[in-house]
Amino acid sequence: MDFNELNINVKIKNKIKEIGFNELTIIQEKCLPEILKGKDLIGQAETGSGKTLAFCLPILDKIKKNNKTQALILTPTRELCIQVSDVFEYFGEDLEVKITSIYGGVGIEPQIKDLSKSEIVVGTPGRLLDHLRRGTLYLGGIDFLVIDEIDKMLDMGFIDDVEKIIKKTPEKRQTLMFSATVLNGEYKLMRRHLKNPVMIRTKNYVDKTKLKQIYYDIFNQNNKFSLLLHLLNDNKTGLSIVFCATRDEAEIVSKNLRNHGIKASAIHGGMTQKKRILSLNSLKEGKTDVLVATDVAARGLDIQNVTHIYHYDVAKNSTDYIHRIGRTARAGADGHTITLLTSPDHDNFRRVQSNDEIEIKRANYPNFKKVSFHRGKKYKKRYNKRL
Repeated sequence: MDFNELNINVKIKNKIKEIGFNELTIIQEKCLPEILKGKDLIGQAETGSGKTLAFCLPILDKIKKNNKTQALILTPTRELCIQVSDVFEYFGEDLEVKITSIYGGVGIEPQIKDLSKSEIVVGTPGRLLDHLRRGTLYLGGIDFLVIDEIDKMLDMGFIDDVEKIIKKTPEKRQTLMFSATVLNGEYKLMRRHLKNPVMIRTKNYVDKTKLKQIYYDIFNQNNKFSLLLHLLNDNKTGLSIVFCATRDEAEIVSKNLRNHGIKASAIHGGMTQKKRILSLNSLKEGKTDVLVATDVAARGLDIQNVTHIYHYDVAKNSTDYIHRIGRTARAGADGHTITLLTSPDHDNFRRVQSNDEIEIKRANYPNFKKVSFHRGKKYKKRYNKRL
């Protein structure tokens, strides 16, 4: 099924054509028709399946321009909030609806001003509750409630906040919940707040028999980038994703890779949706071989033919590690996931290995050429503060 077959606003279809999207992903093909029918829905799919567009497009199709909040999307983190907001803004650009992102760590006054004329609000629980207490956000007219990354939401201890927010919305609404996994806590939330929901599950395409998982123990942290460059030059088949812990690190690593002749681009929560799409299109069109990404920014990306996953910074826990490796060894193809382990990564690595289903073997330390790695003045100051 392709996007042209969807019965949605032609202005939305034009934006889809503009960025070259053709066929729907499995989760989109299964969810979009049900959401367009007005049904409550639980969508469970692996990372990179395209869940955001699955709820973004039907909501944009039904929103009316009236300066009143009609849709609320709950996200667990600021980065994901920005990313989801950018998706709504990009695909809703020609509909003249107002989308406001609500999260902490920034001034509240501009948010208050924007909320007074917003049809769609994307926010994190803490800041949303702050606005509800102040009376600057009214949810009584909500038609659509989306709880995105519900597994992450519960992991971060937001369940009570989510319950408080839901109570402020009308009973007559369409409720959508999306998650990579569905556990007992999520089922309880679903039973309380969804009406006869449609349950959509997609298969996890990672074939562990075809996935080789190794790590390199790097004693000198200054050699980490040199080893990464060596491995990338040694493995030229398919596409590679390099995971970094922060936006700054993603920018620095991608820039240094380009300086050494690697066709690399970055994607992280500090980028606009337009820039993210440019990075992705560059990868899909063969102009880029390596995508350097943060965990949150990489959620929701659908990238085919990924053969290698590099953990430049080790995932914080086994769940995040599994999200990362889920992007390779799909549809019968072989895949490789390589962890670059230095002293600051040991605690995270122990948490990853605490999952008995994960087996990462130590690889022999190769000989490689030491190369230059520059942080630049802007990033060097921030980096030194963290040390």
